[in-house]
Amino acid sequence: MSPAEPKAELHNYLQAAREALLWKLDGVPEYDLRRPLTRTGTNLLGLVKHVASVELGYFGETFGRPSDEPLPWLAEDAEPNADMWATAAQSRADIVELYRRVWAHSDATIAALDLDAVGHVPWWPTERSEVTLHRILVHVIAETNRHAGHADIVRELIDGSVGLRVDNDNLPSTDEVWWTGYRDRVERAARAASPSAPEPGQSV
Repeated sequence: MSPAEPKAELHNYLQAAREALLWKLDGVPEYDLRRPLTRTGTNLLGLVKHVASVELGYFGETFGRPSDEPLPWLAEDAEPNADMWATAAQSRADIVELYRRVWAHSDATIAALDLDAVGHVPWWPTERSEVTLHRILVHVIAETNRHAGHADIVRELIDGSVGLRVDNDNLPSTDEVWWTGYRDRVERAARAASPSAPEPGQSV
């Protein structure tokens, strides 16, 4: 295997995760794109804004290749979680285009450096802040896939849409009758294992 092949393979996994995350925005109305679906406020557009911001730092500042992209939501005086939601002034197009510009910046770093190139993550503890491009690729792949999973659940809560990626839903069936039966079986198993479970319709 040539030195270029492992890097190309890692990059392919990263790109697949990026595209899966953006796919979850397709066809979603503006309100649903932004509204919080969990107690901690998780929302689709905020997930993309966060991942774009994170990726820019890891492939930019870490390797001495900063971008001129302004990210005021990451400033020291920014409010907590400012990168996890979109203001009314931040459009879907603004955030998607930011993410795509980040891809280009990151991809230039990945192309320019060897996997064993050393960088420093300023926001990590000193004792583990020295990293390689290899480690950061793995880290950002994990981070992006984690948030793509969040987006998958949020999108299902919005309109029932599910799937791994646009060309492969990775699901055993698309039949609603099958899914209803499956969910009922899971519910029955949960109740059989938990005799004190509340009856359907009761508050937990």
